[in-house]
This record gives sequence, C-alpha cells and structure tokens, in this order.
Amino acid sequence: MTEAEVRGLRESVCEICKKMWRLGWVAATDGNVSLRLSNEVFLGTPAGVSLNDVTPGNLVLFDRRGKSLRKPSSEIKMHLRCYNERDDVKAVVHAHPPCATAFAIAGRALDDYSMIETVLTLGSVPVAPYATPSTDEVGDSIAPFLQMHDALLLQNHGAITLGCDLITAFHRMETLEHWAKTIINAEILGGAKSISRDNIVKLCELRGQRYGITGRHPGYCKAN
Repeated sequence: MTEAEVRGLRESVCEICKKMWRLGWVAATDGNVSLRLSNEVFLGTPAGVSLNDVTPGNLVLFDRRGKSLRKPSSEIKMHLRCYNERDDVKAVVHAHPPCATAFAIAGRALDDYSMIETVLTLGSVPVAPYATPSTDEVGDSIAPFLQMHDALLLQNHGAITLGCDLITAFHRMETLEHWAKTIINAEILGGAKSISRDNIVKLCELRGQRYGITGRHPGYCKAN
C-alpha cells in the first residue's frame, strides 16, 4: 500500500469519526474505529481523544498484538478479535448510538425481522454477554457471534459493526441505529408486525446474492 493510499485512508477514518460524533453516536471520548491495512498492520483511533478531534496525524498504527508507539483505543482488543476471527473484515466501528444502546442495556436482541431493509443489510443482531471494557473479556464475549453476524449489541455497553471496508461498517452502524429507533416508535404505536417466514427466506436469499454470502454466515438469517 502506497503512502498516498494510507494518507487517503487516514482522512477517511477522520471523516467517519466526525460523522459519528455529529450523529450523536458517541460522547466525550467514547467510540473507536479501526482499519486493516495488511495482515499485520492496522490503523485505529487513539485513546483519550474525542472522535470529533481525531486527525490524520493522531491516528495510531498497531500490530496484531496491539503494540504501537502511541497508545491506541482502549478497545483495541475487541477490534483485533474481529480481525483474527474474520479474514473478510477490513474495518470495525464501535459506538454507543442511543437507541441501539438502549436495546443493549435492556438485553434485547434486534431480531424481529419487521423491516425489509434490515433483513437485507444486517440480518439478526444478537446481544453479546456483559464484558468489562478494554479487557480480553470483550473479545471472548463477541467471539461466538462473529462468524454469523456483522453487527452486535454489547450488553450494557453499545454496539459494534464489521465491514469489508470502512463505509460498509459505518453504514451498518447507521442502519442498526435507524432500525432500533424505528422499532421503539413502532412499539409506541402498538408493536412491530413481523414479515412472514416465507418472505424472510426470500429476503435472506436476496441478501446472500447481493453480498455473495453462500453459507459463509449460516446464522445471518435465523429463518434459514
């Protein structure tokens, strides 16, 4: 990867971080973003810095062991677990979007399949068990779900999304928060109405075609 390409990726990470802050998905120094640059080198947000204040120059390069000349985000172990478990994952976004985090706090998965768009783009979103932030517990708690899901709720914590590139991981977080917000509003109106099983299967097949999923994620659609 050339210096110009890395410079462009640094700028892209900063743009996504500022979008996350403007959308209200993070507060203070919450949240973190990372990219896989190669099999051994990763780029991520620094510890103790608001995502609104992230710059290309203060992003951190680190290796598979989390070693770096500058301290990366305290949640880097969670990011590394995603990369170690999934070769197809090139970017990870972690945030605390209010509505999705409300589901995480309630211990409630987003898996009712009532919105066509979310079946197509996310599938089911389970809740990973409680884990102490910045410890190996977090990686251990999400590991059982990583092969089958591209978005997870973290019990009493927030959410994490994975992608083949940065914009995909960001869009999945955006879709997750929109879905959570919509479900909350639907419940005010009497409750969401689930899509029929037959139609869920059709949507899951369409998702598989769209994203090239051919059994790679056996649990991406619980109707299967």
